[in-house]
Amino acid sequence: MRKYSSANDLLDICVDRGASDIHVVPNEPPTLRLHGGLTRLDEFGELSPQDTERLFREVAPTKALHELERQRTADFGYTHQQARFRVAAYYEKGAIAINFRLIPYQLRAFDDIGLPEHVRKLLWLPRGLILVTGPTGSGKTTTLATMIDYINTHRETHIITIEDPIEYFHTPKKSVISQREVGVDVPSFDEGVVRSLRMDPDVILVGEMRDLKTIQAAITAAETGHLVFSTVHTTGAARTVERIVDVFPTDQQEQIRLQLSTNLVAVISQLLLPRADRPGRVAAFEIMLCTPAIGHMIRDRKTNSIVSAIQTGQQLGMITLDHHLEFLYKHKVISREEMYRVAQNPEEIANKLGETLPETSVSRGVTSGSP
Repeated sequence: MRKYSSANDLLDICVDRGASDIHVVPNEPPTLRLHGGLTRLDEFGELSPQDTERLFREVAPTKALHELERQRTADFGYTHQQARFRVAAYYEKGAIAINFRLIPYQLRAFDDIGLPEHVRKLLWLPRGLILVTGPTGSGKTTTLATMIDYINTHRETHIITIEDPIEYFHTPKKSVISQREVGVDVPSFDEGVVRSLRMDPDVILVGEMRDLKTIQAAITAAETGHLVFSTVHTTGAARTVERIVDVFPTDQQEQIRLQLSTNLVAVISQLLLPRADRPGRVAAFEIMLCTPAIGHMIRDRKTNSIVSAIQTGQQLGMITLDHHLEFLYKHKVISREEMYRVAQNPEEIANKLGETLPETSVSRGVTSGSP
């Protein structure tokens, strides 16, 4: 049995084995998230509360030390020799636990993450709101980083990102890029958006639209002639629209629907699923492009019709999540069980394929789509 000599020992293993996360919990061995599953590093033995606190202090900036003490949780970025990590430290049972999320230095290309070619056309637009949605751990940050890197490489723009914390570092190429961290460079997401409008931006990335003020600021930025990117923790375009609208008081919802109908460009929903053909994970996408017809649906509270509009808009580059899942299954990229587990409408897929629905899917009905 070995004992760690530093936090970097564990992070080296995370990078070398291609894990997405490493969990450090008191009285447990360190545990990797590898291709969606969990692998315990039993060779390190159980980490004591003193061990986990020492690990935290090795990587935490002074601000995070105070934040953990005051709020009992802290989020920050840590730059390792081989990669960057998003760190979430928290208390459990009175002791410190930590999650390290790996953020590779190497930015991914469109082909690497499976984004369709026509999505690139959206990145040349002068204005509008593009949302990347999905549950935690579905690869939203990586998708956004790929999009920002594409603009940085091909367009002469001023890109401003507002993140908590900064995850992928971007080096200016054709564009000028300013990355601002909430709590360090700017007090909040909504303040970051409002202040960025005075800095001659062309493109604004808002790390997360998590409250009314941030959502309103992002929509206003799109409305005033900027290309705005952000994330929402939803699955599917219809749910995303309703989630955004529901944040607002009833007397403001009609106005927000109107603003979304004219400023929303696309909703890209994604899940990360275990591959069946080789080790690793693959992204499954739903892509909605806001056509005039879909804009009318948003404005007229007919978001339940959006899925049908996506189905009939395939020639425009739209695709439903279930259609993409079926494609991945037919090409043996994901398993049959995985397809039905996360499908929005597993009964419809089973009928189309002439199959009997697995019992687990029958008992659950339409799933939430969360991996």
